[in-house]
Amino acid sequence: MLGEYRITGRGAAEISASVERAVGTGELEPGQPLPPMRELAARLGVNPNTVAAAYRTLRERGVIETAGRRGSRVRATPATTGREFIRVEVPEGVRDVSEGNPDPALLPALGPVFAAAAGQGDREPVLYGHAPVEPELERPARAGLVADGVPDEPVAVTSGSLDAMERVLAAHLRPGDTVAVEDPGWGSLLDLVPALGLRTVAVGVDDEGPLPDDVRRALDAGARALVVTDRAQNPTGAALSATRARALRSVLRDHPETLLIEDDHGHHVVDLPLHPLAGTTHHWAFVRSVAKAYGPDLRLAVLTGDTVTLDRVRGRQRLGPGWVSLVTQRAVALLWAGGAVDPRAVAAAYGRRRNALLGALERRGVTAHGRSGMNVWIPVPDETGAVARLLNAGWAVAPGARFRIGAPPGIRITVSTLADGEERPLADAVASALGPGPGRRYV
Repeated sequence: MLGEYRITGRGAAEISASVERAVGTGELEPGQPLPPMRELAARLGVNPNTVAAAYRTLRERGVIETAGRRGSRVRATPATTGREFIRVEVPEGVRDVSEGNPDPALLPALGPVFAAAAGQGDREPVLYGHAPVEPELERPARAGLVADGVPDEPVAVTSGSLDAMERVLAAHLRPGDTVAVEDPGWGSLLDLVPALGLRTVAVGVDDEGPLPDDVRRALDAGARALVVTDRAQNPTGAALSATRARALRSVLRDHPETLLIEDDHGHHVVDLPLHPLAGTTHHWAFVRSVAKAYGPDLRLAVLTGDTVTLDRVRGRQRLGPGWVSLVTQRAVALLWAGGAVDPRAVAAAYGRRRNALLGALERRGVTAHGRSGMNVWIPVPDETGAVARLLNAGWAVAPGARFRIGAPPGIRITVSTLADGEERPLADAVASALGPGPGRRYV
């Protein structure tokens, strides 16, 4: 059943480590079944409870999944092989439009604000017991959220969006619970959910956001949580419309116990209005990152939510990192106060580049999606062939497998650094690459 690989160990930790090591090296492949617990226990000469404990650890770490009488098998995308590894190597001379990064030219200078924030820290050192959120950050953050229709609740500060989502999911769910996620969707989130021992159920997405019928089916089937990207959805560029938001609120009102998490990482890079769902269910969280507009290395997101969720997240945060550096928080507050980023100008710059590519693709008969943000999603009949042919033509794009569960194949192109005129040769290359051809599969 396991080919040449033999699981070893006498204790649960040793057995689970043996399996996880083999998954990481590729000796155990995604989808490969594991021996029944009693069979493996007999082979290793240990109590079946020991193997059961090892398998439970592997499930909680997102390495394997168990489906009743069908037994346990390595996850299709185990947590030890993150989707970020599904990428192409970019040779010298190839134009890279695959990374999903903002345009460095549109990011603000950080040196002056960090110097000012550090100077304040020298005068008033931050010590243990200080408030974990800088007041000069909290006030504009809350005001901005309320202005956008998010309920007025306290805020926490986390080390980016994914950190916030992990803390919220861990605060409410237990291994084995199911989370409804967008498909295609953010690859890091699709890795995080199984890494927490949770199950994913796919929800389809169109240009206006998650499909209400898919969300209803997922929640009717027992999904405990739903994660929604409000704007600049990665990878499709979808943005919640007012009509779609009303439809989703109607679904959520029928499932008030659902944990709702909203991701607004497009804040200050998108000019479309926000249509939040926050407050529709008993437990909710709204996450607003500064990465795309102010710089990924700031590693800062503002989180708000219902009282129970915020209390649990902040309580657990106190037992771990304690707080996000107040020097960083003060630097971000200074960026906001000083108008270091002109959101309209940034959104317009990304919009021009995105629309230029979409228009060029449309003129060549290529269907593409990109309602907001800095990415364009292109459905393709042969994902691997399209990626390979584009690479040969001088363009590195992101394989859609990084973002998909069961959605059809596609490729993602990041337009953030696309120069004027580049959209034409890129669209030519995409149109030429969409024919069938051999190639290695990415899934």
